[in-house]
Parts: sequence; C-alpha cells; structure tokens
Amino acid sequence: MSHARDASTSAPEAWWNDETLRDWIERNERERPQHTALLGTDSSLSYFELNTRVRALAQVLRSLGLRRGDVIAAQLPNIPEFVLTYLAASYVGAVLQTLHMPYRGAEVEPLLRYSGARAFVCVTAAKDYRPAEFALSVRKRYPHLQHVIAVGDDPPAGTLAFSSTNTEGANDFERARATDTFLLLFTSGTMAAPKAVPVPYRKFLANARLSAPELAIDRTSLLLSAAPFTHLYGLFSINLALAAGAATALLPAFTPAGFAAALDQLRPTGAFVGPAHLTACHHEGLLSPERLSSLRFVMISGSVCPPELARLVQDRMPNGKVLQLWGMSELQAGSFTRPSDELSVRATTAGRASPGTELRVAEADEPLPPGQEGELQVRGCSVFSGYLGNDAATAAAFTSDGWFRTGDLARLDRNGNVQFTGRLKELINRGGIKFNPVDVEIVIDRHPAVAQCAIVPMPDAVLGERACCFTVLKQGAQLELADVCQWLAQHDVAKIKWPERLELIAEMPMTPTRKVKKSELTAQLIAAG
Repeated sequence: MSHARDASTSAPEAWWNDETLRDWIERNERERPQHTALLGTDSSLSYFELNTRVRALAQVLRSLGLRRGDVIAAQLPNIPEFVLTYLAASYVGAVLQTLHMPYRGAEVEPLLRYSGARAFVCVTAAKDYRPAEFALSVRKRYPHLQHVIAVGDDPPAGTLAFSSTNTEGANDFERARATDTFLLLFTSGTMAAPKAVPVPYRKFLANARLSAPELAIDRTSLLLSAAPFTHLYGLFSINLALAAGAATALLPAFTPAGFAAALDQLRPTGAFVGPAHLTACHHEGLLSPERLSSLRFVMISGSVCPPELARLVQDRMPNGKVLQLWGMSELQAGSFTRPSDELSVRATTAGRASPGTELRVAEADEPLPPGQEGELQVRGCSVFSGYLGNDAATAAAFTSDGWFRTGDLARLDRNGNVQFTGRLKELINRGGIKFNPVDVEIVIDRHPAVAQCAIVPMPDAVLGERACCFTVLKQGAQLELADVCQWLAQHDVAKIKWPERLELIAEMPMTPTRKVKKSELTAQLIAAG
C-alpha cells in the first residue's frame, strides 16, 4: 500500500483514541443494554440484541476462514443486515468494502477484483438484478472470492443464507487495533480508474466522536439516513449514533412516500438527506410541520444545496434546525454548520471545519485570503494517507506541504465557513450520487455508430445534475438516446449512469493538447436552456 505522510501539522494523534467499532458497541451494550440500537418500521434491536447477533455473525465469518485484514464486500440496502455485517467485520478484524445498490456487473466486477474481496454479502434480488447469482459467476474467474452470503428468500445454491448466521456467538475474538484498516471505499471512478481509500479505525471514529457533540447528538438521539449506508454520508450517521450511544432508524431505500412514512412512524430526531431527497418530498407536498416536528436537525449534504431550499425546509421545522455538511470518501466529514449558527450561515454554506480538521483555499498551493475563490484543501485527524496501490494518484492528491487537494472550488468567509463555487474534477453529481463520466464514455465510444462522445452535467431542478452525452457520429450513422441506453444496458452499466439527453454535434471542441473542452459543451447546454 502506498502512503503519503499524514497530512496535518496539528498533531492528529491528539484527537485519536485507541478505539474500534467493537469497543463502541461493547461499551453501549455494557452501559445501556436495553436501549434501542436499531429501529425499523416493523422491528427493533436493543444494544444487547444487536451485539448478540453481531457476535454470532462474526463467529460464522471466522468459521469461513475470514481473518484480520481480509476484505468483505457488502452490497446491501439500509437494513439490519448491513449494520450487522459492518460491526461483525470489526470483531474478526476484517475490512468492509461498500458497493452501491444501483451498481450492476460492469461496476461490481472490477471493484471486487481490485479489492481482492474474500466474501461478498448481498441480496438475492434487486429489481432486475440478481447480485448473488452474479457473484457466483464472478467467483469462477477470481479464486480469492470464496464466499457469497445471500440476504433474502431463495438463496442460490452455492451461497450461504444470511439467515443461517443467527447462531450462538463466541467472545474469544482477537481484538483489532485502532490503526487497522476497517473500511475500503472507492471514489467515483469504477471501471476506468478506481481509486481505493483504505481507512483505519482511529481516523473516521475520531471524526464521528468529536463531531457528535458539536451536532448535539447524544443518547436520546434517533438518526435516520435517507442516504444509503454504502455511501460514506449514510455510514457517517451510523458512526455518529454508535459514538454517542444513540439509535439508528432504518429506511431501506429512499422514496418520498417511504421517507415521509418513516418520519411519521419512527419520529427521528435527526435526518441525513441530500437536496434531491428534499426537493422530491417538497414536490409531493410531504414536508409538513407536523411530520418534521420530531426533528432537532435536518442535515443536508451530497451536493450544493440551493439556499431557497434550505430556507423552505427551515420554515417547515417547528423544533429543529437546517444544517449542511461537506465530506469526501478520503476524510468523512470535513465541515458542517452547527445548530447555533445563524440561518444565513446554515442556508448558504457548508459550515466550518469539523473538529480536528483544517481547511484552506489555495491557488497554485498558495493560501488565499477570505472571500477569494480557489481550490479547497484540507488536512487533519481524519484525512486518509494514500490510495491503495496507486502511488501516482496519491502523489497528485497532496500538496508538497501535506494538504489534500479536494478538487472543489470554494471560498472561505472570515469565520471559516465554506461556500462552494464549482469544481476542478469532472464528476456528475446526480442526486448526491457521484460518478465519473469517463466510465460511461468508454462504453459508448465502442458503439458502432459513435466516433467520439463526451458526457457533461446538465442542471436539474430535482436531482441537481443529470448527464448529457454529446456525440460525434461516424459518417452515415444514426443514433438516438434509446440506442445509447440499450447499448449501456447490454454492457451491464448501472442505469443511474445512463445519459438522459443526447446531443449530436459535427465536431467536438478540443484544446491544443486534444482534450475535450467540456466547459464549452456545458455552456452550450446552459445557452440552449
């Protein structure tokens, strides 16, 4: 594994404790065994019940030969089985690799290959996709993938049914260390250039432990995430709850009606959402004051939130505050607004640095004064040390004086609050789910009618951005958006990555070094309306 030196001059070890997820759940079980740990619409688990089931699953994982440092991949919704897998991995010292639910074979296979995962925990069926069956087919090509654990009815032959793991658990597990890697996260590129972020316990756990009191999260809190747990934003909500001894409310998958029903029935005190979630609920008339009355805060992250949306939600909240957060796979929560901040700050910025984190805005790696636009750079106790097996990407990610380059354009005000103004990296952010368009361009470029293509974001009132594909056709060829989508479906590309608009052009705008001028394509979209 390649590493950059820990990017902080502020002694990150001062923030770190000798703590793991196992330590947290055992503490919570010891101090309040009957307190609710997980709450769903039809079931709940106390901390005693949760830890009993976690130990049982860990015992099964160990019986399969999984040990410290092994990678366990999980592609699961926000259900108890995800939380159980996350925590059981800590008992055996394994590393959890998250895979997003919309991913299909074209995205899943290279990530499993890259990580060397020894086990894959997934549902038997997800809409038109059968992850367990796919994993069995992948196992034939990659001997390291030895076990497929299936959640749901009718697990395929050759898999282990998750339901059979609920047995008596043991206690004699070797303890993981705070310096051990416990998460393996992948940045938005999957097929073209995956970058894996290995995270030791002490970094993300310190970030959550220090952030919880700043957000007034305590043992009375009940946190609900509309974001998937396979995204770090959703996972952060679990970490906050475990750090504070609070409870996690479960919403398996977001729909406006399902989210509204969860608010009505579960009565969470904190909700973790993206702008797209709130916009969809608002359009369906679901953000009533009564429904939001249990909430002490609504945390918004994933993409830049329009100030008018933040103010609208605040107006509907009788007892809580609208907050915003910015984070990345490389550092978890980098900044957030606090409940004590003025509405003008909470509605227009992503707040100031999280505890143990430093932020600066720089140009050519030279710090800029407040109010000037530049690249947002960060260092601190939670910042990763380097990408797995990718020295070049690691070197490019850090400045010579140890700051992580986020690739985001921003301004800092005099109080250190972050206001994002753009980005340096060319990612599509569709409703808070970011992906690298290069992945999709590679596939479309292989279409027999396509000479060249480029995918750029187009503004969208609900999702923030959607993908538009500009295409130069081969002579005499014809192409429609439906043809592109059919081609991507044939190549098993996740539907969330498909372009939703096709623009045919005679020639692609290029720089002198023959790079596509995507900014010009974006400008064409804006001009066309």
